[in-house]
Amino acid sequence: MAGRRLLHFAAFTTAFVSVTAWMTGCGNGSDSGSKTSAPATPPTATSAAPATPSPTRTPPRFRAEIKKVSAADLKHSWRKGCPVSPSGLRMIEMTYWGMDRKPHEGGKLVVNAKEAKDLVGVFRTLFDKRYPIRRMEPVDVYKGSDFDSIEADNTSAFNCRAATGGSNWSQHAYGLAIDINPCENPYVTASGEVAHKDCVKYKNRANRDPGVIHKGDQVVRAFASIGWGWGGDWSGTKDYQHFSSSGR
Repeated sequence: MAGRRLLHFAAFTTAFVSVTAWMTGCGNGSDSGSKTSAPATPPTATSAAPATPSPTRTPPRFRAEIKKVSAADLKHSWRKGCPVSPSGLRMIEMTYWGMDRKPHEGGKLVVNAKEAKDLVGVFRTLFDKRYPIRRMEPVDVYKGSDFDSIEADNTSAFNCRAATGGSNWSQHAYGLAIDINPCENPYVTASGEVAHKDCVKYKNRANRDPGVIHKGDQVVRAFASIGWGWGGDWSGTKDYQHFSSSGR
């Protein structure tokens, strides 16, 4: 009996171990060979750095200032006996658009005091339209010489002198006339003569070089807006550089 019980116990033990091993195998078998890994970390959302905006180019600005003048400012262009006194004149210091297509500060015109504000408006228009001017200096820089001022292609206004070819006062003697780019816009006699050799080619008014004034263009219209006339409209002699309050 004891031997038989021992055999039964041994058989039971063997069976128990086998079942236990089988269950253990079942529990692990379904995951055998598989790999588990931590879930991937989602990428952090990043935004591109905002592009640096291109700097905005500030348009050139027109500036003008009207100043009183004295006889000391006009030592070559004014003298006793002139039809207007220094107190009746003003200096306009202003920005102008150059032949180099750039703004230039410090342009100066001496004009009649009564017309100064209107003329600032005219030159503001010309600046805005980018009409080019070679230079703008009082004729005193040239010791009052109209000829030398023209040779320099200088835009100028007041000069106490007689009208070209006459004995009466020029409109310039009142500060009521302005000559603009006088080489590109020469004084041409009825017989076709031009006093400045470098300017002869501009007798041909079909020329489209910068600064050349044409009938009805932006320069003529700007002066017409304040009632000033153009010497290019004269019959016979033509003064293409010349604008005046009287039209003469």
